[in-house]
Amino acid sequence: MGFARTCSVALVGVEGVVVEVQADLEPGVAAFTLVGLPDKSLTESRDRVRAAVVNSGGEWPQKKLTVGLSPASVPKAGSGFDLAVACAVLGAAERIDPRVLADIVMIGELGLDGRVRPVRGILPAVLAAADAGYEQVVVPECAAAEAALVPGISVLGVRSLRQLIAVLADEPVPEEAPDQPGRPDPLWAGLRMPGTGEATGVHSVGAGQHDAGHDLADVVGQTSARTAVEVSAAGGHHLFLEGPPGAGKTMLAERLPAILPPLDRQASLEVTAVHSVAGLLPTGKPLVDTAPYCAPHHSATMQSLVGGGQGVARPGAVSLSHRGVLFLDEAPEFSAQALDALRQPLEAGHVVIARSAGVVRFPARFLMVLAANPCPCGRFSVTGDLCDCAPSAIRRYQARLSGPLLDRVDLRVEVDRVTRAELLDRGTRGESTATVADRVRTARERAVLRLAGTPWRTNSEVPGRELRTRWHPAPGAMDEAERSLDRGSLTARGLDRVLRVAWTVADLVGHDRPTAMDVALALQLRTGVPRGVPMAIGALT
Repeated sequence: MGFARTCSVALVGVEGVVVEVQADLEPGVAAFTLVGLPDKSLTESRDRVRAAVVNSGGEWPQKKLTVGLSPASVPKAGSGFDLAVACAVLGAAERIDPRVLADIVMIGELGLDGRVRPVRGILPAVLAAADAGYEQVVVPECAAAEAALVPGISVLGVRSLRQLIAVLADEPVPEEAPDQPGRPDPLWAGLRMPGTGEATGVHSVGAGQHDAGHDLADVVGQTSARTAVEVSAAGGHHLFLEGPPGAGKTMLAERLPAILPPLDRQASLEVTAVHSVAGLLPTGKPLVDTAPYCAPHHSATMQSLVGGGQGVARPGAVSLSHRGVLFLDEAPEFSAQALDALRQPLEAGHVVIARSAGVVRFPARFLMVLAANPCPCGRFSVTGDLCDCAPSAIRRYQARLSGPLLDRVDLRVEVDRVTRAELLDRGTRGESTATVADRVRTARERAVLRLAGTPWRTNSEVPGRELRTRWHPAPGAMDEAERSLDRGSLTARGLDRVLRVAWTVADLVGHDRPTAMDVALALQLRTGVPRGVPMAIGALT
C-alpha cells in the first residue's frame, strides 16, 4: 500500500481554495477512482494523467488507485489539477519521494504526450497559495511570469511532466525541444474565451489599445462634456452623456481610458486576476498595468454584464472593467433588467453571484459611462424643432433609464450638436490627451495624500458620512446644494455625490478644500442646470 499527497488550487470566482490531492494505492483489481466533487473536465483527467505518465516514460501502477480532493465539500472544476494528480500517483507508487510533494502547490493541465499546458486563473491561484502559507508552486513554463508576480513565493516553470519528475527525484533534467519559431503555439489556444480572438478586436483590453490615434484634441467643441470627462477621470465619477447622434459621445468615451493614470501595483494585480480567470490576458504580458475598457453591445444580457452563466460563474463586463471604464453606448436600448442589475455593483464595488453550487464574488469597482440620444429619432432638443417624435414617445424613451440608476450617476452632461463654424475652425483645437492626463494625475495625487491611512483611493469611493465629518468644505460653500436638497431637486445620495464631485474639482484646480465655485460647478455637472460658472477647469484657478 502506498500513499502520497500534494496540493493544488480550486478557483471560486477570483478567489482560490487550496486543495489537498491525495493518492492511495491498495492491492486489488486495477481501477482509478477520483472523488471530491470533481466536474466533467476534472473527471476526464483520469485518462489524461494515465496517458501523460506512460508517454513520459513512467510506469502506471496496476493496483486499485483512489485519488481524493480535499476538502470534499468544495466543488472542483477545470483541468488545472492534472499535474498534482499525476505527481500524487507517482508519489504513491514511490517513483517520487512523497515527502518532497507535501508542501508544493501544482497547477497545470497535462497533454497526452506529457506536456504541461497553461490554465486560466494562474495569478489568483498562486495568490491563494501564498495566503495559505505555501512557498513553492509549480506552473507551466509559459505561465511562470504570471505566477512570479506574487511576492514571497518560489515559482518553478516546467514544460513537461518528464522535467518535473526529474526535478522532484533529483535526477538530470531532460531538455525539451523548443517550438519552431513562427509556428503557432497550441498551448495558449485553450485559454482564449470564444469571441476574443484576433478577428474580433477584443483580445487586448488595456487603455494602451485605445489611445493610438485617439486624442482629446480631436473632439470638436463640447467644452462642458470635455470638462465632465476630465472630472470623471480625476475622481472616478460615473458619467451620463446625452445628445444627438454624431455629436461626439462615443469619441469622448473612447478617449477616457487614456487620461486615466496607470494602475498601481495592487490595482494591477486585481485587474490581472480577473482577466486571467476570464482568459483575456494578452500573450507575453502577464501584468495589466493600464485601465481596462469594456464596451458591450446593447443586446447584452444581464449575465454578460454582471457575470454568471451556466456551470462555473464567469466574470461579466462590470468585473472585466474593474479599475477601468465600462461604456454603455445607446444605454436606453439595453434591457431594463440588465441596467437595473448594475445598481448594486455601482454602490458596493463588487458583485455577488449566488448559485446552487455556491456563492461567487467578483470585484467591480468601475467607472461607468452612459451615452444616449434624447429621443428615438435623436434630434430632440430644447431649442430645435427637428424632432418628429411624439411627446409620449420621448417620455417613454427617456424613462428606460430608471431614476435609481441615474441617481447613482455623478455627472450628467448634454452634448450639443456640433456647428459648422466649430467643425471648420482649425485654429481652436481643444487640449490634448497628454495635457488633460497630467492634470488628472496631479488631482489623483492630491486625493491620495488627503486619503492616506484610509481604505479609499479616489473621491468617488469615500462614504458621504466621512466626507461630511472628516473633510469640510469652505464655510457657506454647500448652501446652494443644501437648498436644492430642501426643494427636492437633490436626494440625500445626490447631495453626497455633489460633495464628492466638488472635492474632485478642488483637486483639479488646486484648492485645499471646495469653494462655492467648486460646488456650483459640481451642481451644474450633476443637474444640468446652469449656475453661472465657467465650464472650463482652467477658468476656475
